[in-house]
This record gives sequence, structure tokens and C-alpha cells, in this order.
Amino acid sequence: MRLLHFNYSRRLILTDFGRKSIPPYAILSHRWRDDEVLFEDLGSDTYKEKGGFQKIEFCAKQAAQDQLQYFWIDTCCIDKWNLRERSKAINSMFHWYRNATKCYVYLSDVSVSTTTEILQRSTWEASFRKSEWFTRGWTLQELIAPVSVEFFSSEGRRIGDKISLKQLVYDITSVPLKVLSGNPLDEFTISERMGWAKNRETTEEEDNIYCLLGILDIRMPTSYGEGKEKALRRLQMEVEAATSAPSIIPFSRNDHFVGRESQLAELEAKLLRDKQTTILAIVGPRGIGKSQLALELAYRIRQRNKNYSIFWVDASDIDSLYQSYVSIAQKLDVPGWDDENADIKQLVKFQLSKKSARQYLLIFDNMENITQGSGGFSTARATDLIDYLPQSELCSIIFTTINSDTAKSLSSQNIVELGEMTPDTAQRMLENYLNTPVLRSEREEAKLLLQELLYLPLAIVQAVAYMNTRNITLQKYRSQLVRRKKETLEYDSELSKDKLQEYGIKSSIATTLLISMDQIRRSDTLAADYLFLAACVDRKDIPLDFLEASSPREREDAIKVLSSYSLIIRRPAESALDLHQLVHRALREWLRKQEKLDQWTQNAIKQLLRVFPDPAHGNRSKWRRLLPHVKYALSHSLVEQEGGNRLTLAWKYAMTLYSDGRYNESEELFVQVMETRKRVLGDEHPDTLTSMANLASTFWNQGRWKEAEELEVQVMETRKRVLRDEHPDTLTSMANLASTYRNQGRWKEAEELDVQVMETSTRVLGDEHSDTLTSMANLASTYRSQGRWKEAEELDVQVMETSSRVLGDEHPSTLTSMANLASTYRNQGRWKEAKDLAVQVMGTRKRVLGDEHPDTLTSIANLASTYRDQARWKEAEELEVQVMETRKRVLGDEHPDTLTNMANLASTYRNQGRWKEAEELEVQAIETRKRVLGDEHPDTLIGMANLASTYRNQGRWKEAEELDVQVMKMKKRVLGDEHPSTLTSMANLASTYRSQGRWKEAEGLEVQAIETSSRVLGDEHPDTLTSMANLASTFWNQARWKEAEELEVQLMETRKRVLGDEYPDTLTSMANLASTYRNQARWKEAEELDVQVMETRKRVLGDEHPSTLTGMANLAMANLASTYRNQGRWKEAEELDAQVMETRKRVLEVL
Repeated sequence: MRLLHFNYSRRLILTDFGRKSIPPYAILSHRWRDDEVLFEDLGSDTYKEKGGFQKIEFCAKQAAQDQLQYFWIDTCCIDKWNLRERSKAINSMFHWYRNATKCYVYLSDVSVSTTTEILQRSTWEASFRKSEWFTRGWTLQELIAPVSVEFFSSEGRRIGDKISLKQLVYDITSVPLKVLSGNPLDEFTISERMGWAKNRETTEEEDNIYCLLGILDIRMPTSYGEGKEKALRRLQMEVEAATSAPSIIPFSRNDHFVGRESQLAELEAKLLRDKQTTILAIVGPRGIGKSQLALELAYRIRQRNKNYSIFWVDASDIDSLYQSYVSIAQKLDVPGWDDENADIKQLVKFQLSKKSARQYLLIFDNMENITQGSGGFSTARATDLIDYLPQSELCSIIFTTINSDTAKSLSSQNIVELGEMTPDTAQRMLENYLNTPVLRSEREEAKLLLQELLYLPLAIVQAVAYMNTRNITLQKYRSQLVRRKKETLEYDSELSKDKLQEYGIKSSIATTLLISMDQIRRSDTLAADYLFLAACVDRKDIPLDFLEASSPREREDAIKVLSSYSLIIRRPAESALDLHQLVHRALREWLRKQEKLDQWTQNAIKQLLRVFPDPAHGNRSKWRRLLPHVKYALSHSLVEQEGGNRLTLAWKYAMTLYSDGRYNESEELFVQVMETRKRVLGDEHPDTLTSMANLASTFWNQGRWKEAEELEVQVMETRKRVLRDEHPDTLTSMANLASTYRNQGRWKEAEELDVQVMETSTRVLGDEHSDTLTSMANLASTYRSQGRWKEAEELDVQVMETSSRVLGDEHPSTLTSMANLASTYRNQGRWKEAKDLAVQVMGTRKRVLGDEHPDTLTSIANLASTYRDQARWKEAEELEVQVMETRKRVLGDEHPDTLTNMANLASTYRNQGRWKEAEELEVQAIETRKRVLGDEHPDTLIGMANLASTYRNQGRWKEAEELDVQVMKMKKRVLGDEHPSTLTSMANLASTYRSQGRWKEAEGLEVQAIETSSRVLGDEHPDTLTSMANLASTFWNQARWKEAEELEVQLMETRKRVLGDEYPDTLTSMANLASTYRNQARWKEAEELDVQVMETRKRVLGDEHPSTLTGMANLAMANLASTYRNQGRWKEAEELDAQVMETRKRVLEVL
């Protein structure tokens, strides 16, 4: 649940309390108007310009007077573009109103004087009685559910509450006084409660029933289009089922269903066997009636066995499948169903797999879109689905699909194939659907008509819809059908003979469609336009916002026209509509024949551009829902069509794909945009250069540094020539190029550009300009990459202080600068300072941006990293699991940030010695990265190196070596021999050799790494020093003490000078030197160093840090060895050993 509040600067903040305790809040009840503030409006300040903002201000003001910080308004607290969230909100609405501390009813049609202090009842009662609020269906629960309901005029003046005005409210609504006084609803019968909505109005007739669900405490899926009577029947069935077997059948029983008796008998016989799991598939062409057969079967089984639970699963797409599982979990009250991070599919599987006296039937409808990718049938996807199917002898499953391969994969030999209907069955279906009975004299005409329609259910339904709507005879319709037949046949003249069956079906649908379409074009041009627009986008989940109209009423009237002809499937709950696939194809073919397909595709692109948002995080649900439509429209329009709309939409589409981490897909679009802009606008146009920069950024994220560099150099040089050296765009391109150099380990070149950009920005824009501060942060990053912590820290502090003063403490740029400074502290081992800043950044981002914003999640991950560096594994793990689950839900399983999180969690497992858990995550991340980012992407190679490390820690040397060699070779080829990452891979391979006692091979690699690192990065760079420590370790393992000692002394002194006496790496080098002394029996020198290291670690890291315990153990060894030699200090050694052991048991859980 999201709640609103205004912060101290009067900025409207939306906070998600999904994982937290919900504070007291007020809630607004009102009538919607056309200019309401919506969820997506909150991403910018433009919401203040909308008329609906007045209601937000009113609600906030009233809540503040009631000492409530938070408030809820349906228009902007629900992301209507997120179908999962929207469905959950509809089911939760009654409870949200019931749990509100205060409910304010804003009556926009009740006006009172603002000049008098005391309101006289006579001045407002007449308009109060006539207010539309009391006549609407959905406001009934808003009156009944809350404990406190207060009524306000359009001026925001309080009129009274439902207690003080209960007699008047009763007179208006007939809601009993006991209900208005707060008596429990279960004191009233179902029929009494249903009667309260009797005279209320709703936009959709079904809502007259659906608005009662919360009041009746019933959960039932909505099915718009079924009509009020059928919705009532389903509701009554749900009431009965409340005491028997819970079920979800989202559609009313089809009263017109006829035939298919043999198939029904076969299905029932197989399903109703005692204690036997049955998996069946119903297969047949589109439009043949598979879903209707499954629906009739569900109702027959339910009718015959009241203890049989039936759950309908919409498998038409991933979102629908997920939502169906959520509904099942909610219906069965499965523990954890409302946990946003829970794996709902696994929860349902576990619940239905339990031993139970009840039988279950799951019907997966429309399986083809789940199991088919662009390349056709995918057995792997079908297998993935099987992983979520319950394993119980009391649970049976039915799939409906057009694909026989899918059916065989899912249900083996239990397949029921549907062919065309028999003439007698088709005749009965026709008669059932027609509003007027078929006369004896018309039976022959009906027979001929059905032959023309090939006995296809979908064609019959469309034909009857036309006849019912137009009130024409069978003969008249058949004559139109025959006239159209020839034209329809011409559409498919190029079809091969092996597709004759599909051809016949398409021909029938196309013919009935054309007849209906001709009439619609004559009588309602807007409805016809909507049909043509829908043909040019994806056929499913077409948002109503895509269909432009002068008013919502005009749009709704046009949609109802299309619905009356059975050409669309209305989805009011999602503010969307669907087209049947055959209707969609037939429409496109007609437009193509009329040479209008390109024109309407361009119209569709124009409308998509109107509604498609910017790629900001707050718009993610909206643009993700629109992506299938944009993809379809762009892929079916010619790239050569250089209209500005297509190019702009392609660019916006590419930007959203980029934001979603889908770099390969965005690359293709960015190339298109760049080449078109070059051709149309010229090589030096600012928009052309921007598109080149976008493509370079995509290359950058793919780890393709050379290609990114080439483009960035080209952009920079062109901008210098065209815009001059000091133009902000020129400076941005220089900064981008510096970033690419930085990622290639070319620190000097990066630093030169960073300094140049910073100095120019300072001179041209001023010290406090945001671009200047960004350039300083970039330079600090370059310093940080070189281990120049002090210089980085000075810049980070300066940026943070300036940003805080100029932009404010809570500005995103200020928070980023604080995160950068925390990173610099972390790299210096200053954990407390790093942690304090990270906690502050995380808390502020949660409050300002929300729990699920990418920046918030990054700050949580940073804090986890700080905990990991302090060996606080449990705290790190908790945060990493939280971030990973949230990113999976918000960004998706395959987003690069999600995969990074998995790698971080694996690292935490590895540090705890939980090798198997680490390995599982690392393998999963590698496989996904290979598929999404490619085999040679830097992130993929890092993942492989991490997995090699896990193998190494398990003593699986061969597997580790194979991966290490593979990573090193790839990095040499992709990044070059001297890239820091290449040198790291060499060090990793050397470590694997060292672990196997292959000292010479390890030494050769380590010497090479030191020499290259010294030349490229410098003698004092942290990576160079690490290479020296590795070589010293190899000398040490060969008992080459003098060589090891020389390197370790040099290393210790350099680290002291560069990093400081208390830096963790400095202490590690001191401990290593002590170990070398110990192995030479130089006990006193070893002991002095060990004591110094242990005391410093205790002071800096704490008594229980693993490194501190290691230091104590080392000291114990030194003392014990000395004791053996000098015949003395047993007790001291024993005490330290015992202390180390007990602390390790407690902290690390090592026995």
C-alpha cells in the first residue's frame, strides 16, 4: 500500500509500505473527473497544474488537522499501468477503507457559503440529498467500511459525519442505521447486504454486483462483458462455495454452449477417477471453441461434486499467469501470499501438493503464448512451467493450446483434439445465440449460412452479433456473406495447400469481419478508427489511453459499438481491450488490400508517441505495458519511412530498453536512429551526435570499450568543431570518453580529460553549477580507481558540501555525492564513517524516492558491501537478499543490476564458507549473463572468475583452473594484455596454481603481473602492491624466506606511506611479514608485529572481526613456538587459543 504526504519543502511524497507496518492514515472518497492527478504525474511537478491537485491539498490539510501525516487517494496511489498491482488493489480496497483512521468524502456537487462560520442545514441539505456520490455503486463500500466518515463540500467545509447525519444518510441510501453506527456486517444476511446496492448506478452493469464483493467478504475475479445477471449467478455460487470448496472460474457459464458431448464425456471420465493425477490437453485451431469446452467442463464437474475445487489459470502471457497464481493463493489463504517477494507459483504448488480430502482441477487456458518464443515451440519453457505444477494424486490439470507439440510436451498421450463442429451442433449454437427464434421456413437458410461459416464457433458468434445488432434476417445476412466471399478468398490466394484448413478459418472470420466493419464505418467512424488502430499494434492488452477521444464517454460509446459486434474483448478492470488473433489478422489483411496499412501504422505510431512516457523509473510500469505495442508497430513499419514520429518513438523505445538493461535490443534501435538522423539531418546535427552518444553508451554497457571509444572521440571532435570547446554538450562528450578510458584502466588519459572538463566547467559555468560538481565527482572516481584516496576524498567532500548547500540535503545529486564519499571511506577501510554515510543515504532515498527506486536499492547494496567488508555477514546477507528480491520484482530476473546483486549475495555466501549456495547463484548468474549480455561481456567474465574462486575454495582445482584460463584468454583478447582486469585474471590463475603447489607457473604469472602493473598503473597503485603480495606468498610457500621478506618489507612500507598505518591491507602485509619472521624462528620480531597488528585491528575493526581473530591466532602461534624454544609461556598461548576459538564459534559459527 502506498501513502502520500508532503515533506517539509511541500513536495508531495509517495511512500510504499509494502514491507513495513502501515501508519495511521486518512483516505479520500470522491467522484473522478477528467483532470485527476495520476500515479505517473508524481514524477514531475506538473501535477500541481492539474485540477485534481485541489483535492490532494484538501485531503492533506484535513489530515494534518486530524494529526495524520499520511493519506491515500485512489487516483495517484495506485499504478494503474501495473496490472498485478491494479488487481491486488481492487481486491484490497474494502480493507483499505475499513482500516483508515479517517475517511473524507469530498462532494464536488455540494456547494456551501464560505462567508458564514456556522453552516445552516437548510443551505446544503437539498444538494446533499441529490449528490451523485450517494447514487454510485463503488461509493457504497466507502460509506460502510470506514469507522469514521466525514462529509465535505466542494469548498472543503465540513458538513458532518455519518454518525451525526446517520438519519439523513439512511433516508438517502436505505443503509440501516446499525450499519452506519458500525455494527458488524455479518449481523446482516447476504440478501440484505445485496439490497443496499439495488438502486445504485455503475458505469459497467457488472459493477453493480462487483461493488458488493468487499461488503460480502467475497473474492471473485471480474469478468466484464458477462452481464449483471451472470455476474450475480457467479456471486451466488461463490457465496455457496464459501462453506464448501473454494474455486476460481472467472467466466459465467455459457448458456449458449451446445455439442461436444463425446469430448466432454471423455474428459470427465479421465478426470473423475479416484486418487489419480491426470494431465490432459485440449488441442485445436484458433476459434474452434477450446476455452468454451473447458469452461463447460468446469461447471459440470462443479455441479456434480461440490467438494471439487476448480481454478482457472489465464496462461495467455506471463503476467496473466502470475496474477492467476496470486488469486489462487489469496483464495486459499496460503501463508505468505501477500509477501511481494514470495515466489507465488511455488507457494501455490506446495499448497496444492499437500495431502487433502479435496480434489483440485487446474485449467491452464491459452498455453501457446507462454510456451512459444519468436522461433516457435520451446520445450524448455514448457518444462519450466511443469516445475510449478502441483504433485498430488488429487490434483488434475487441463491445458488448452493450438499447438500439438506443446500438448505432447505437457500431457504426453492424454490429448483431446477438437475438429469443426457438426452441422447439428452448429445449428443449435446459432439458434441459442440469436435473439429471435429460427422459423421452420428459415432452417434451410440457416443450414446454408452455417456451411458458409464452416461451422466455426467464432464466425458464428460474429455473424449472430451482427444480426442481433442490426435486427436482420438470416437470408439477408447470408446474401451479404456470399457477396463478400469472393473478395475474402482473394486475400489468401498465395496460401500453400498444406495450410488449407487455416485458410478456411481465416476466410470465414475475414468475411464476417468485413460485413460488420462496413456497417461500423458507415454508422460510427470513431469505432472504425479504433478498430484500424488496434490492427496496427499488438492484439492483447491495448490500453484505452491509446485510443484518443474528445471525452471518456465518447471513447466508451465507440468501444461498446465494437463489443456489440463481438469484434473486441473488453477489459474495463485493466482499462484495456483485446482482439481475437484471427480478427487481428483479418483486419491487417483488409488494410493491406486497401493500401491503407502503412497509413494506419503511422497513425498508431503517432498515438503511441502521445502516450509513451519518458524512460524514468516512475514510468516503468507504463512503458513496460506499452512496449509490446511499440515493438509491433515499429517492426511492421518501414525503417525508410523517415517521419519524425517513427524516429522519435524508436528513440524512446531504445531508451526504455536501455533502462531495462536490454542492451542488445536497444543497440539495434540506436543504430537505426543514428543512421536515419545522419541521412536526414546530417552528420553534424546535434540530434545525430546525441544518437551516436546513446549508441556509444550502449557499447559501454556491453563492455565494448573500443567501439564506444571510437564513437565518443568522433562525437567529441565534432562537437568541438561545431559547438566549440566550452559548450556543455562538448564537455559531456569529453566526460563520457574519460569514463570509457577509466573502464579500460587508462587512468592518465581519463584524468587529463576529467581535469580539463572540471576546469572548463568551473570557468564557464561557475563553481556551484551541477555540471561542475559532476565533473569533480568524475575526477574523484578516477582518483579512486588509482587508489589515490586522499585526493578523491577531498573532491568528494567538496562536491557533497556544495551540493548540499546549493541543491539541498535530499536532492538526488547530493545523495549520490554522499554515496561516493562513503565508497572512498570504504576503500580506505574507514568502515564506521562509510557505514554512517551509507545508512543516511539509504534512509533519505527510501523517504524521498521510495523503497523500490533503483537509487534506493543501490544505496542498500552499498551498505551491504560495507557490512561485508566488516565481516558482518548476516547483516550483509539480509540486505542483499532484500535488494535481489526487489530487483527481480521491479526490474526482472535478467536485468544486469539483478544479476550483480546475485553475484554480491554469492560473495557473502562464499565468505561464510557456504560454497554450495554460492555456487548455485554464480552458475545461475553466469548462464543468464551469457544469454543476455554475451560470453565476453566483462560482467560475464567477472562471474566466471567468482565461480572459479568458489571452486578453488572447495579444492576443486581443475575446474577452477579451466575457468581461470578461459577468463584470462578472453580478457586478453577483449580488453588487452595490460588491462587491470586482465592482470587480475592472471593473479587468479596464479592463485589456483599456487593452491596446487605449482610454484613456478604461479611465479611466472605473478612476475609478469607486477611488471605490467608497475608500468601501466605505477609502483604504488593498490593493484601493483597486491601483485607483489601474491609473489611474496609464492616465495613464502617455497620457503624462499629472504626473497619473501624483501618483498613484504617493501610492500609494508609502501602501504604505510600510501594507505596509512591502519589500513586493512597495511595490516595484512605486516601480518604476512610476521609470518615470514616466524618461519625463520625470529620470534621476537614476529611477536612485535603480531601484537601491533592485533591491537590495531581490535581498535579499527573490532574484537570479533575475522582479521582480528586471525591476528590473535598468529600471536598465539608465535608465543607457543617461542615457548617450545625457550621452555616457558604456555599459559599465554593457551589463553589466546581459547579466546580465538570461542569467538570464532560465536561469530563465524565454525566448530
